Amino acid sequence: MKVDVVLGLQWGDEGKGKIVDVLAKNYPVICRFQGGPNAGHSLQFSKKSFVLHSVPAGVFRKNTVNIIGNGVVLDPIIFKEETEAIAKMGVDPTKNVVISKRAHLILPTHRIMDAASEASKGKGKIGSTLKGIGPTYMDKTGRNGLRVGDALAKDFKKRFNALKAKHIEYLKQFDFQYDPSQNEKEWMKAIEYLKKFKIVDGEYELNNLLKTKKALAEGAQGTMLDVDFGAYPFVTSSSTICAGACTGLGLAPSKIGKVYGVFKAYCTRVGSGPFPTELLDSVGEDIRQKGHEFGATTGRPRRTGWLDIPALKFAIMVDGATDLIMMKADVLDSFDTIKVATGYIVDGKKTDRVPFDTFSKIEPVYKEFKGWKTDLTKCKSAKELPAAFKRYIAFIEKELKVKISYVSVGPDRSQTIKM
Repeated sequence: MKVDVVLGLQWGDEGKGKIVDVLAKNYPVICRFQGGPNAGHSLQFSKKSFVLHSVPAGVFRKNTVNIIGNGVVLDPIIFKEETEAIAKMGVDPTKNVVISKRAHLILPTHRIMDAASEASKGKGKIGSTLKGIGPTYMDKTGRNGLRVGDALAKDFKKRFNALKAKHIEYLKQFDFQYDPSQNEKEWMKAIEYLKKFKIVDGEYELNNLLKTKKALAEGAQGTMLDVDFGAYPFVTSSSTICAGACTGLGLAPSKIGKVYGVFKAYCTRVGSGPFPTELLDSVGEDIRQKGHEFGATTGRPRRTGWLDIPALKFAIMVDGATDLIMMKADVLDSFDTIKVATGYIVDGKKTDRVPFDTFSKIEPVYKEFKGWKTDLTKCKSAKELPAAFKRYIAFIEKELKVKISYVSVGPDRSQTIKM
């Protein structure tokens, strides 16, 4: 069996959690392959809302195995809070969530390192969520990290203290006040709680399941935040593209099936970094308010802008997207005119390529569309969608050369139209 992949094609916050929840009924196995609790995947169903940070979005589906892969970094405290909240909703996560031994642990001192590093950058801040994600990946690549499987070792406390000591030494370079024992007792209690879950060799677990079951891999953040292909250094610390599913789960590339690329009908971004179509006017604020564009994890207002075709083409290229899913189309219902960036002028020259240089001067080239002025949330099928909206869809498909398979017209899982 194959693993289909759901990815964000923009700067994150595209609505991947909802789509995984919608698609999960077709997949007995759901996996998270990268990122950490900086991600916030929002789900809404049966008049209930929930935000998932570390747990795969199939957790609310019966008879589904949810795998937290080796590419994920896990904060035991946040994980404990999240899974206890899930349990209060009548779902026992210890029965359907399994964790790879190879997933790295976020220590309390990782969060301190994150805050100290970000504070030292002044105006050059990258907009970190201060969850300790970056420092944890630094320890992973620096071969210093602690992994979930280490929590089962008899000398775990010794290993923990050795890494903590390295962190304290690292922090000496910063003029930053902190308590090195902050949250440590709570963290150790959360480690004991973690042991209630099935801790497995994730790569063996998944590949064994694939002998009889198909799986869906769920990405966090978005392609334009990828550590290699995003606008470096204003990126996340992991590989958010399709290739990340292979390294983050222990999958051969030949095991990848469909690649669902998720994007909003417009663009948003959190934190610093280039954003060519950003709207710093009342239109941008309109989109923010109508789309409730505030971070699911941080509550920070998201930057907003028009749809960016060159960035989407780039994301589709590096991800190999086979199917597109448009989210939040209903947010644009009331606009008289809707714009789409079809190209850029970069340093005075017209191009349809995303520039390497993060600090290039980028001016978007726009095409205008007449708004559909229809309440899309009332539409139940593709036939009911207004003609102006269908023209918008057709133009995007022609530009991207990939079909849009689903359109989301509201936050509930039922408000998803198959095209």
